[in-house]
Amino acid sequence: MIIAVDGPAAAGKGTLARQLAAYFGLHHLDTGLLYRAVGVKSEGGGQDAVIAARALTPQDLEAPGLSGEAAGDKASRVAANAAVREALLDFQRRFARQPPGAVLDGRDIGTVVCPDADIKLFVTASLAKRAERRWKELLAKGEPAIADRVLDELRQRDARDAGRHVAPLLQAPDAVLLDTSDLDADAAFAAALAIVTRAMTTNN
Repeated sequence: MIIAVDGPAAAGKGTLARQLAAYFGLHHLDTGLLYRAVGVKSEGGGQDAVIAARALTPQDLEAPGLSGEAAGDKASRVAANAAVREALLDFQRRFARQPPGAVLDGRDIGTVVCPDADIKLFVTASLAKRAERRWKELLAKGEPAIADRVLDELRQRDARDAGRHVAPLLQAPDAVLLDTSDLDADAAFAAALAIVTRAMTTNN
């Protein structure tokens, strides 16, 4: 079974994907980490990013600092590089095919990486709510953060992710929309679990 979880930054898709994977006993891959690792290894460079993507190992995904805003910004930039995306595509698809299945979260899982995924979710939230969550997350980690700047950076990332020519961020036609703007973590998971369970019943 393959579950695709897509959506913009700070919508809560990563948390939901991890929870769903744990609940159903599936593997989990945060595909954003791939691009963060490539961005950090190449400092966001053009051809250097392609070389880094081709040489990426699972151990690279455990490097420190990949969850920070700087790594996220570099990830958004290298993700627009078609050669980088092509280099990482096979890695993601091989991961998804591992038995008994996997949950992958990212920006283009349901549209490009696993277009035939059994279940697709598109997790989103308002820009203001996502910026608030990211700001609180950074403060909790002890990282300096200014709310207005976090909001502006998210707005820019959204524009880059949705406007790139290669694999832009968009909801797959057969993905179920889950807006978490007014949901806490428990309510969001309950809603996602209900969607997946209903889809599994329908598919069977």
